[in-house]
Amino acid sequence: MNPVNSSGLLVDSFGRVKEAVHEAVEGLTEDELAARIDPDANSVAWLVWHLTRIQDDHLAGAFDTAQLWVSDGWETRFGLPFSRRATGYGQTSAQVGAVRASAELLLGYHDAVHARTVELVGTVTNADLGRVVDTSWDPPVTLGVRLVSVIADDLQHAGQAAFVRGVVERRASV
Repeated sequence: MNPVNSSGLLVDSFGRVKEAVHEAVEGLTEDELAARIDPDANSVAWLVWHLTRIQDDHLAGAFDTAQLWVSDGWETRFGLPFSRRATGYGQTSAQVGAVRASAELLLGYHDAVHARTVELVGTVTNADLGRVVDTSWDPPVTLGVRLVSVIADDLQHAGQAAFVRGVVERRASV
């Protein structure tokens, strides 16, 4: 993919999210993934689940396709105690703490969403970026704005997950 065109730039950006997610998750146990640096902090597991849910939800909406969370059975595999529509927004501390998953499960879902994302954004042209995908905002949200928003949110959360991982690893070595 040529990173100097719209689709190439988007594929490259989402690829950087995937790399950051893998670096934050790989090699951690389920307990380490669920560790919180204080009682109300987000865990690596929650951060990665949330950023992946947002990517799945927002791209499905922007491209009028099904979310993999439901269509590919990830909701069942995770078995979380909240609505199938939950993405992490507005969750309580107890709900954040309920997100427990293995590295394999978190990365499996993320990689599936990434593959779908690459498929969807791989054909985006400059003209597509101005298409309105959400009229509930003023001004309405275009595809370009939505994709940049998802990339920015994902990278922030992946960075937070990397920070939490570092704290968890330092605690274990003390």
